[in-house]
Amino acid sequence: MPEVYVHLLEGRTVEQKRALVAAITDAVVEHIKVPPEVVMVEILDVPRHNKAKAGVLFCDR
Repeated sequence: MPEVYVHLLEGRTVEQKRALVAAITDAVVEHIKVPPEVVMVEILDVPRHNKAKAGVLFCDR
């Protein structure tokens, strides 16, 4: 069973997440040749104060 993990900064809408998981599922089905029922997608919402780039938290940008 293919599993895809997506790390995102929090703040996306449920509609955006629905569209994302549908597109990811379609891509896995097309390229890995598995039925959609076996594709797992997990979105991990990360608070802006828990992620940094170049030593600066995203909440401080």
